[in-house]
Order: sequence, then C-alpha cells, then structure tokens
Amino acid sequence: MPSDSVLAPFYVGADLLDAYAIQLPVGSNDDLEVLARAGFERQAWWIRALTRVRDVVMATVGVKSSRAVGAAAAARGPVIGFFPLLSKSARELVLGEDDRHLDFRLAILLRAGAAGDRELVVVTVVHCHNWLGRAYIAVIAPFHRVIAPASLEQAARAI
Repeated sequence: MPSDSVLAPFYVGADLLDAYAIQLPVGSNDDLEVLARAGFERQAWWIRALTRVRDVVMATVGVKSSRAVGAAAAARGPVIGFFPLLSKSARELVLGEDDRHLDFRLAILLRAGAAGDRELVVVTVVHCHNWLGRAYIAVIAPFHRVIAPASLEQAARAI
C-alpha cells in the first residue's frame, strides 16, 4: 500500500484495502485527470454489464445505483465515471462516496521513477458500517480485483 497516499490514514481497520499499479508508456500523457477519465469513464463492455447487474441487485436492498450516485455527485461537483471527485493534486486524485452501508475511497496516484519512468497506481479503501456493507463487499470484492487492474490497463492503452 502506498504510504505516500492521502488515504494512508484510512488504511487502518479497512474492510477492503488494495492497490494495483501499471507502468505507463514512455511519452504518455501525465495529466492525472485525463488518465483517470480514460480508465474509469470509457470502461469495457463487460465492466458496464457487471455494473448494471450490481445496480439491479442492490436496488432490492435500497442501495443507490451507480447512475444515482453519479447524478447526485454531479449536482455537487465534478465526477469521474460515476465517482465524486473529492480532492485533486498534481500527483493524486481521490474519488469516493459515503453511504449508510459503507464509505468508499479510491485514490489514483501518478508516481515518477528515477529513470524517468512513470507508474499509475489505484488504491481502494472501504470501511463498512453494517451487515449490508460487509455482505456487499464480500460479493463485490472478487469482481473489484479484476476491474481495478483492467481499468488501469484501459487508462494506459487510451493514452
């Protein structure tokens, strides 16, 4: 887990905590927001399909759809995909949402290596509040572990 992320204080006691990284091609765009949008707004068909299934299933227990989360967030400020943009620096974006069942944070970091190479890192931190949050994470986590790296690869390919 990146110790230099602004999310590092939230790692303690997380119900889901992971990080994935990908090397960016030489000469690729280093605008973090452009990279994040490439990875999270133009997702593969299978990720969009899984999101639709998630929305239908979770509606049965009163959890907001991704579209509803995105629409509510867009009314308050900028979004990337359907995730509210909580903070932005030249080196790190933080997306996330707090809900009755869990608090979710996603950090996207751009790291420079000594040899001029660059790495794009995505960090996920989730804190559950109740049984619904824990059940949700138990079901979603295996998909998340495939979607997060795929989104990074999408960002690297798109730029």
